[in-house]
Amino acid sequence: MKRIILITGGQRSGKSQYAEQLALSLSDAPTYLATAHIWDEEFRQRVAVHQQRRGRQWTNIEEEKYLSRHRLTGKVVVIDCITLWCTNFFFSREKAEWEQPSVDDALSEIKAEFDRFTRQEATFIFVTNEIGSGGVSGSLIQRRFTDLEGWMNQYVASHADEVILMVSGIPVKIKG
Repeated sequence: MKRIILITGGQRSGKSQYAEQLALSLSDAPTYLATAHIWDEEFRQRVAVHQQRRGRQWTNIEEEKYLSRHRLTGKVVVIDCITLWCTNFFFSREKAEWEQPSVDDALSEIKAEFDRFTRQEATFIFVTNEIGSGGVSGSLIQRRFTDLEGWMNQYVASHADEVILMVSGIPVKIKG
């Protein structure tokens, strides 16, 4: 049976650890689907800490964009995270600045990929950030990205069976 769970909250609110604990409560051998692009050494070290924390019972998959490439039927999978996943569609390292997709084009592509991916019969635990909860950025690019991610979060939440908001390490169920 397909199930979609969205875990959202601010930076360092405990989202990833909660998602991992939830996955382990549902499966002895969950899958972790990491969407991050490794930008620098500091971020590489963060990823290593996350991997060590998870342990050997996890199957780790790294996929920056096309989650639907992976067959996960019958699995419990943590997708960490929507924010970094959106970044990979919003900013293409292969294109010049003037060739970057519009917010509408990126959002359309991400929604279509989400729909393809979640057609599988699996338990999907998506992790995301509430980056729009802070002040309005003075940067046009940051405002555009905040819009993109906010709309994608709404899209995933509308399809989710459960939505959990993490506040200072405390899960607060807001849907389901």
